[in-house]
Amino acid sequence: MNSIEQIDIAGKKVLMRVDFNVPVDSGGNITDETRIRAHIRSIGYCIEKGARVILISHMGRPKGERVEKLTLRPCAASLSRILGKEVPFVDDCIGEKAQAAVASMKAGEVILLENLRFHIGDEKNDPGFARELAKLCDVYIDDAFAVAHRKAASNSAITQFVKVCAAGFLLKDEIEYFNKAMKDPARPLVAIIGGAKVSDKIGVLENLVDTVNMLIIGGGMAFTFLKAVGNEIGKSLCEGEMLDKAKSIMEKAASKGVKVLLPVDCIVADKAEASAAANICPVANIPRESMGLDIGPETIKAFGDAVKEAKTIVWNGPLGMFELEAFSKGTFTIARDVAVSGALSIIGGGDTDSAVHKAGVGDKMSYISTGGGAFLELLEGKKMPAVEALEACGG
Repeated sequence: MNSIEQIDIAGKKVLMRVDFNVPVDSGGNITDETRIRAHIRSIGYCIEKGARVILISHMGRPKGERVEKLTLRPCAASLSRILGKEVPFVDDCIGEKAQAAVASMKAGEVILLENLRFHIGDEKNDPGFARELAKLCDVYIDDAFAVAHRKAASNSAITQFVKVCAAGFLLKDEIEYFNKAMKDPARPLVAIIGGAKVSDKIGVLENLVDTVNMLIIGGGMAFTFLKAVGNEIGKSLCEGEMLDKAKSIMEKAASKGVKVLLPVDCIVADKAEASAAANICPVANIPRESMGLDIGPETIKAFGDAVKEAKTIVWNGPLGMFELEAFSKGTFTIARDVAVSGALSIIGGGDTDSAVHKAGVGDKMSYISTGGGAFLELLEGKKMPAVEALEACGG
């Protein structure tokens, strides 16, 4: 797979797939520009090379219809301010309007086209739609890791119609950091997996026990594992249909010499609300009317000690309901332990990203992935259709 710096883009029309699927409030104002800023390195590189940069993205799920609240127009204004130069917005991504806008571009200019998903052809990976996009460019750059696990016309079929294709810096970095962590890691390799449901991460857990030295399990999903080994967990979150699967994962880990760390104590309350009275409780003695909402002090110490021994750490999913202060200590403390561990630390998933930033250590992690679903599918060992398409293009 070629990367952006390996191909000639000087003076070329460069079509770049980005991920500007940003949160927007009821007034049409972007509330978090993180995803836009993540692409500035690739966009800036193209500008420096005198390329004409045509940006394409999706926002939301309009299902092939024009939904005004899902327009990318606010993203053009945001990007103009970030770049310090005007980024014109074009209210379609194919056809005469888009072609005319591209034809009028000068070297070093950037334009943003309207939401790809206003056309049903993108999500359907329609070759006809891909061909129309390809008419706009000489070179195709994919920089949108967050959607690399989904096959679409704008990141898959398009590579059949453009002769020169490459990965942008963001996509390249995502793949390289993941490979450092999972393909040839410095060991011990420790995976921290949290979040609510075991069912969301079964494939991930099964794949990880083939790779890691230690698996730390927290969050709501930990109570399914705790129940599976005989604990009474009160009203804590539990997926009864996943109990046998949880047992089999622990058995597989044991057979491979992978240590699994589960909580030994937790913070419980009778309801998941800020006003609820919180208490420390061993996981073996959770009261019938209580639910576990964070890991307790003994667990924090055990997890923290494990993290301090790690050379590589992969983390997806918070360890408690960190959005509420009473149940945030576990996630925030482990985040700080990861930050000072000296290990290569790869953070994936929107909630985990939010948690490490709220803990004040986001800038101390080695890498924070921009793709929740894509990151999980990599952890599960799956191929990325968009990456395979770039490789097949051959550049």
